[in-house]
Amino acid sequence: MQEDKEYVFDGALSLELSLAAMTRIIGDFKVNKEAMKEATHFRYVTATDLADWLVRELELSFREAHHITGCIMALAEKKQCTLNELSLVELQTIHPNINTAIFYILTVEKSVESRKNFGGTAPSKVLRQIAYWKKRLIAAQVILFFNAKNKTETISI
Repeated sequence: MQEDKEYVFDGALSLELSLAAMTRIIGDFKVNKEAMKEATHFRYVTATDLADWLVRELELSFREAHHITGCIMALAEKKQCTLNELSLVELQTIHPNINTAIFYILTVEKSVESRKNFGGTAPSKVLRQIAYWKKRLIAAQVILFFNAKNKTETISI
């Protein structure tokens, strides 16, 4: 055997072990939606959405939007509430042009839903990726079965 092949086989073995471990982890994985939602409550996960909204809707520079977002987060932290629990009057004390439209983007659900780019978190994008990978995995299983039946060594995913 050529010495350069050792690295290929080491890599293949590492991949095989990793896939076996991940299969066990994912097989036992259970999502606790309530715990996940609760974990976002005081984490200001929509702060980026807030800054983006200030830039897009109020036409502020990102530098100014970043500063305003920091002030709003400090107020929410002081009041021990989420960003969307602040009142319009409280938000307008930080910047007078903030309006009610801001409340549309300040929930975790809307933040997730708004990420519609490739690889984004919008449910439609996630479902599309699930369908894509299910199809790929089924195709890979067919190839593996066919190769095993014919006693070939080729694996293609």
